Amino acid sequence: MKNIAIITGASSGLGAEFTKQVSEKYSYDEIWIIARREDKLKELSKEINNLHNYSVVRPVVMDISGKDGVNCFKTFLNEENDKSNNTGNKINIKLLINNAGFGTYGPFEETSTERELDMIDLNCTTVTGICGAVLPYLSKDSVIINTSSLAAFMPLGNFAVYGASKAYVLSFSIALAAELKDKDIKVCALCPGSVSTEFANVASNGARKEVKGGIAPAKVVAHCLKRAFKGKKIAMYRTKWRFTALLGRFVGRYLVARYTYKYNKRPHNPDQNIAK
Repeated sequence: MKNIAIITGASSGLGAEFTKQVSEKYSYDEIWIIARREDKLKELSKEINNLHNYSVVRPVVMDISGKDGVNCFKTFLNEENDKSNNTGNKINIKLLINNAGFGTYGPFEETSTERELDMIDLNCTTVTGICGAVLPYLSKDSVIINTSSLAAFMPLGNFAVYGASKAYVLSFSIALAAELKDKDIKVCALCPGSVSTEFANVASNGARKEVKGGIAPAKVVAHCLKRAFKGKKIAMYRTKWRFTALLGRFVGRYLVARYTYKYNKRPHNPDQNIAK
Protein backbone atom coordinates (compact mmCIF):
# COMPACT_ATOMS: atom_id res chain seq x y z
CA MET A 1 0.00 0.00 0.00
CA LYS A 2 1.32 3.44 -0.99
CA ASN A 3 0.75 6.11 1.68
CA ILE A 4 0.11 9.51 0.12
CA ALA A 5 -0.12 13.09 1.40
CA ILE A 6 -1.78 15.70 -0.84
CA ILE A 7 -1.31 19.45 -0.43
CA THR A 8 -3.11 21.95 -2.67
CA GLY A 9 -2.09 25.56 -3.12
CA ALA A 10 1.46 24.44 -2.41
CA SER A 11 3.39 26.87 -4.58
CA SER A 12 3.82 29.51 -1.84
CA GLY A 13 2.78 30.71 1.62
CA LEU A 14 1.05 28.26 3.93
CA GLY A 15 0.99 25.54 1.26
CA ALA A 16 4.74 25.63 0.77
CA GLU A 17 5.28 25.64 4.53
CA PHE A 18 2.91 22.69 4.97
CA THR A 19 4.97 20.82 2.36
CA LYS A 20 8.24 21.48 4.17
CA GLN A 21 6.95 20.50 7.60
CA VAL A 22 5.04 17.43 6.43
CA SER A 23 8.17 16.15 4.68
CA GLU A 24 10.23 16.75 7.84
CA LYS A 25 7.87 15.45 10.50
CA TYR A 26 5.92 12.61 8.88
CA SER A 27 6.70 9.59 6.77
CA TYR A 28 4.82 9.18 3.48
CA ASP A 29 5.74 7.33 0.32
CA GLU A 30 4.84 10.38 -1.74
CA ILE A 31 3.73 13.95 -1.10
CA TRP A 32 1.75 15.34 -4.02
CA ILE A 33 1.91 19.12 -4.15
CA ILE A 34 -0.68 20.71 -6.41
CA ALA A 35 -0.82 24.23 -7.88
CA ARG A 36 -0.80 26.02 -11.22
CA ARG A 37 2.67 27.59 -11.02
CA GLU A 38 4.99 24.94 -12.40
CA ASP A 39 8.22 26.81 -11.68
CA LYS A 40 7.38 27.30 -8.01
CA LEU A 41 6.31 23.67 -7.54
CA LYS A 42 9.42 22.28 -9.19
CA GLU A 43 11.65 24.60 -7.18
CA LEU A 44 10.03 23.53 -3.91
CA SER A 45 10.08 19.81 -4.73
CA LYS A 46 13.72 19.97 -5.82
CA GLU A 47 14.70 21.76 -2.60
CA ILE A 48 13.01 19.19 -0.37
CA ASN A 49 13.98 16.12 -2.37
CA ASN A 50 17.64 17.17 -2.39
CA LEU A 51 17.45 17.60 1.36
CA HIS A 52 16.13 14.06 1.83
CA ASN A 53 18.25 12.53 -0.95
CA TYR A 54 15.23 10.81 -2.46
CA SER A 55 12.11 11.86 -4.36
CA VAL A 56 9.30 12.09 -1.83
CA VAL A 57 7.72 15.33 -3.07
CA ARG A 58 6.00 15.10 -6.43
CA PRO A 59 4.90 18.32 -8.16
CA VAL A 60 1.50 18.10 -9.88
CA VAL A 61 0.75 21.12 -12.07
CA MET A 62 -3.02 21.42 -12.20
CA ASP A 63 -5.81 23.99 -12.09
CA ILE A 64 -8.24 22.52 -9.55
CA SER A 65 -10.67 25.44 -9.45
CA GLY A 66 -14.40 24.73 -9.63
CA LYS A 67 -16.19 21.69 -11.05
CA ASP A 68 -13.82 21.38 -14.01
CA GLY A 69 -10.82 21.45 -11.68
CA VAL A 70 -12.34 18.85 -9.37
CA ASN A 71 -13.07 16.57 -12.32
CA CYS A 72 -9.48 17.00 -13.50
CA PHE A 73 -8.26 16.02 -10.03
CA LYS A 74 -10.60 13.00 -9.94
CA THR A 75 -9.26 11.80 -13.28
CA PHE A 76 -5.69 12.18 -12.09
CA LEU A 77 -6.44 10.37 -8.82
CA ASN A 78 -8.19 7.47 -10.54
CA GLU A 79 -5.38 7.10 -13.08
CA GLU A 80 -2.78 7.04 -10.31
CA ASN A 81 -4.79 4.43 -8.44
CA ASP A 82 -5.05 2.26 -11.55
CA LYS A 83 -1.27 2.45 -12.03
CA SER A 84 -0.69 1.53 -8.40
CA ASN A 85 -3.16 -1.36 -8.53
CA ASN A 86 -1.30 -2.79 -11.51
CA THR A 87 1.77 -3.06 -9.31
CA GLY A 88 -0.18 -4.35 -6.32
CA ASN A 89 0.41 -1.13 -4.41
CA LYS A 90 -2.98 0.47 -3.73
CA ILE A 91 -3.16 4.19 -2.98
CA ASN A 92 -3.88 5.10 0.64
CA ILE A 93 -4.36 8.83 1.26
CA LYS A 94 -3.27 9.51 4.84
CA LEU A 95 -3.23 13.30 4.69
CA LEU A 96 -5.17 15.83 2.63
CA ILE A 97 -4.48 19.54 3.06
CA ASN A 98 -6.98 21.65 1.14
CA ASN A 99 -5.04 24.92 1.17
CA ALA A 100 -5.75 26.42 -2.27
CA GLY A 101 -7.77 29.63 -2.10
CA PHE A 102 -7.66 33.41 -2.36
CA GLY A 103 -9.49 36.55 -1.23
CA THR A 104 -10.52 39.96 -2.54
CA TYR A 105 -10.35 43.25 -0.64
CA GLY A 106 -12.81 46.08 -1.08
CA PRO A 107 -16.57 46.82 -1.06
CA PHE A 108 -18.58 44.31 -3.04
CA GLU A 109 -19.70 46.93 -5.57
CA GLU A 110 -16.06 47.74 -6.37
CA THR A 111 -14.95 44.17 -6.99
CA SER A 112 -15.46 42.10 -10.10
CA THR A 113 -18.38 39.71 -9.72
CA GLU A 114 -16.55 37.32 -12.02
CA ARG A 115 -13.57 37.42 -9.67
CA GLU A 116 -15.81 36.81 -6.65
CA LEU A 117 -17.42 33.82 -8.37
CA ASP A 118 -13.98 32.44 -9.20
CA MET A 119 -13.15 32.77 -5.51
CA ILE A 120 -16.27 30.83 -4.49
CA ASP A 121 -15.37 28.15 -7.02
CA LEU A 122 -11.91 27.69 -5.51
CA ASN A 123 -12.64 28.33 -1.83
CA CYS A 124 -15.87 26.32 -1.66
CA THR A 125 -16.52 24.12 -4.70
CA THR A 126 -12.95 22.84 -4.94
CA VAL A 127 -12.61 22.11 -1.21
CA THR A 128 -15.89 20.21 -1.25
CA GLY A 129 -15.13 18.31 -4.44
CA ILE A 130 -11.64 17.24 -3.48
CA CYS A 131 -12.83 16.00 -0.09
CA GLY A 132 -15.43 13.94 -1.89
CA ALA A 133 -12.93 12.62 -4.41
CA VAL A 134 -10.46 11.37 -1.79
CA LEU A 135 -12.98 9.76 0.57
CA PRO A 136 -12.77 6.30 -1.06
CA TYR A 137 -8.99 6.40 -0.61
CA LEU A 138 -8.94 7.36 3.07
CA SER A 139 -8.43 4.91 5.91
CA LYS A 140 -8.35 4.81 9.69
CA ASP A 141 -6.30 7.71 11.13
CA SER A 142 -6.29 9.65 7.87
CA VAL A 143 -6.35 13.41 8.38
CA ILE A 144 -8.04 16.19 6.42
CA ILE A 145 -7.06 19.83 6.95
CA ASN A 146 -9.17 22.50 5.25
CA THR A 147 -7.82 26.04 5.31
CA SER A 148 -10.57 28.37 6.49
CA SER A 149 -9.94 31.75 8.16
CA LEU A 150 -10.58 33.87 11.22
CA ALA A 151 -12.91 35.72 8.84
CA ALA A 152 -15.19 32.66 8.99
CA PHE A 153 -16.53 33.62 12.41
CA MET A 154 -18.31 36.86 11.46
CA PRO A 155 -19.47 38.81 8.38
CA LEU A 156 -16.91 41.43 7.37
CA GLY A 157 -17.47 44.60 5.39
CA ASN A 158 -14.91 45.12 2.59
CA PHE A 159 -14.30 41.36 2.72
CA ALA A 160 -17.84 40.09 2.30
CA VAL A 161 -17.58 37.18 -0.15
CA TYR A 162 -14.26 35.92 1.20
CA GLY A 163 -15.60 35.81 4.76
CA ALA A 164 -18.73 34.02 3.59
CA SER A 165 -16.72 31.47 1.61
CA LYS A 166 -14.54 30.70 4.61
CA ALA A 167 -17.60 30.42 6.87
CA TYR A 168 -18.72 27.67 4.50
CA VAL A 169 -15.36 25.90 4.79
CA LEU A 170 -15.51 26.03 8.60
CA SER A 171 -19.09 24.74 8.76
CA PHE A 172 -18.42 22.01 6.21
CA SER A 173 -15.27 20.87 8.00
CA ILE A 174 -16.96 20.58 11.40
CA ALA A 175 -19.87 18.63 9.91
CA LEU A 176 -17.51 16.36 7.97
CA ALA A 177 -15.54 15.70 11.16
CA ALA A 178 -18.74 14.57 12.85
CA GLU A 179 -19.67 12.27 9.96
CA LEU A 180 -16.22 10.66 9.68
CA LYS A 181 -15.63 10.18 13.41
CA ASP A 182 -16.87 6.58 13.38
CA LYS A 183 -14.30 5.78 10.68
CA ASP A 184 -11.53 7.31 12.81
CA ILE A 185 -10.81 9.92 10.15
CA LYS A 186 -9.91 13.35 11.53
CA VAL A 187 -10.94 16.68 10.02
CA CYS A 188 -9.54 20.04 11.13
CA ALA A 189 -10.31 23.58 9.97
CA LEU A 190 -7.32 25.92 10.03
CA CYS A 191 -8.60 29.41 10.89
CA PRO A 192 -5.68 31.86 10.81
CA GLY A 193 -5.72 35.61 11.11
CA SER A 194 -2.94 37.64 9.50
CA VAL A 195 -0.07 35.50 8.18
CA SER A 196 2.89 36.68 6.12
CA THR A 197 2.08 35.26 2.69
CA GLU A 198 1.18 36.51 -0.81
CA PHE A 199 -2.46 36.74 0.27
CA ALA A 200 -2.64 40.54 0.65
CA ASN A 201 -0.97 41.23 -2.69
CA VAL A 202 -3.51 39.04 -4.48
CA ALA A 203 -6.52 40.22 -2.45
CA SER A 204 -5.69 43.92 -2.90
CA ASN A 205 -4.88 43.55 -6.60
CA GLY A 206 -1.38 44.83 -5.85
CA ALA A 207 -2.32 47.72 -3.54
CA ARG A 208 -0.92 46.00 -0.42
CA LYS A 209 2.20 43.91 -0.92
CA GLU A 210 2.24 42.27 2.51
CA VAL A 211 -0.33 41.25 5.11
CA LYS A 212 -0.53 43.88 7.84
CA GLY A 213 0.73 42.47 11.14
CA GLY A 214 1.28 39.05 9.59
CA ILE A 215 3.16 36.36 11.52
CA ALA A 216 5.46 33.66 10.19
CA PRO A 217 3.68 30.77 8.40
CA ALA A 218 5.93 28.22 10.15
CA LYS A 219 4.33 28.79 13.55
CA VAL A 220 0.78 28.58 12.18
CA VAL A 221 1.50 25.38 10.23
CA ALA A 222 3.29 23.62 13.11
CA HIS A 223 0.40 24.40 15.48
CA CYS A 224 -2.19 23.25 12.93
CA LEU A 225 -0.49 19.92 12.21
CA LYS A 226 -0.15 19.20 15.90
CA ARG A 227 -3.83 19.87 16.57
CA ALA A 228 -5.08 18.08 13.45
CA PHE A 229 -3.27 14.84 14.26
CA LYS A 230 -4.62 15.03 17.81
CA GLY A 231 -8.14 15.12 16.40
CA LYS A 232 -8.89 18.76 17.18
CA LYS A 233 -11.56 20.31 14.96
CA ILE A 234 -10.19 23.88 14.76
CA ALA A 235 -6.66 25.28 14.73
CA MET A 236 -5.96 28.92 15.65
CA TYR A 237 -2.39 29.64 16.69
CA ARG A 238 -2.71 33.03 18.40
CA THR A 239 -4.65 33.74 21.60
CA LYS A 240 -5.78 36.98 19.98
CA TRP A 241 -7.39 35.05 17.14
CA ARG A 242 -9.20 32.72 19.53
CA PHE A 243 -10.49 35.69 21.54
CA THR A 244 -11.72 37.42 18.38
CA ALA A 245 -13.54 34.26 17.26
CA LEU A 246 -15.15 33.95 20.70
CA LEU A 247 -16.16 37.62 20.68
CA GLY A 248 -18.01 37.03 17.44
CA ARG A 249 -20.56 34.93 19.36
CA PHE A 250 -21.64 37.89 21.47
CA VAL A 251 -21.54 40.82 19.05
CA GLY A 252 -24.32 41.26 16.50
CA ARG A 253 -23.34 40.02 13.07
CA TYR A 254 -24.71 43.11 11.31
CA LEU A 255 -22.87 45.40 13.73
CA VAL A 256 -19.57 43.69 12.97
CA ALA A 257 -20.18 43.91 9.22
CA ARG A 258 -21.16 47.58 9.45
CA TYR A 259 -18.23 48.48 11.70
CA THR A 260 -15.65 46.74 9.52
CA TYR A 261 -17.12 48.34 6.41
CA LYS A 262 -16.88 51.83 7.90
CA TYR A 263 -13.64 51.60 9.85
CA ASN A 264 -11.60 48.66 8.55
CA LYS A 265 -10.84 49.76 5.02
CA ARG A 266 -8.71 47.37 3.02
CA PRO A 267 -6.51 48.89 0.31
CA HIS A 268 -7.33 47.64 -3.15
CA ASN A 269 -6.97 48.52 -6.78
CA PRO A 270 -10.48 48.24 -8.21
CA ASP A 271 -10.77 46.05 -11.27
CA GLN A 272 -10.92 48.23 -14.38
CA ASN A 273 -13.51 45.92 -15.88
CA ILE A 274 -15.97 45.31 -13.07
CA ALA A 275 -18.47 42.70 -14.26
CA LYS A 276 -21.93 42.99 -12.75
